[in-house]
Amino acid sequence: MTINIEYEGEEKLNIPYEQIINEVIEEALDYESCPYEAEVNVILTDNESIRQINLEYRQIDNPTDVLSFPMVDYTTPSDFDHVEEQAEDYFNPETGELMLGDIVVSIDKVKEQAEKYGHSQERELAFLVAHSMLHLCGYDHMEDGQREEMERKQEEILERRGYRR
Repeated sequence: MTINIEYEGEEKLNIPYEQIINEVIEEALDYESCPYEAEVNVILTDNESIRQINLEYRQIDNPTDVLSFPMVDYTTPSDFDHVEEQAEDYFNPETGELMLGDIVVSIDKVKEQAEKYGHSQERELAFLVAHSMLHLCGYDHMEDGQREEMERKQEEILERRGYRR
């Protein structure tokens, strides 16, 4: 598995963010029974940079906590059966790993939301990564049933790694 982490923000997170990101990504892929070695890119940035990305890709001119950019097109979440049929689109030719996509996290929002929700920055970062990993596995939360399923899965992933509120 390849997890590329880029720290682009000037504000520092004084938590073991690399360990948290790695643990949550690995747990999410195990939880979703991904049958392949995978590649995920994570960028930690600030509110201004994520605002610009949010504007460019979603036409929303506000900072957000996390953005997900899945590389795999799913008909059913976490159904990986079709990816080998489009290997040239989904697998890194150098490593053979499934390229799941990119996650962009606002460091500022990690700090703000941890304080707002009364839990640790570790838990907030873990939550945002788990949430984003489910998006990279094809889940969405546009409808109530989907939202409830994502929330349940996020909590189970976090619980399995000991990230509690």
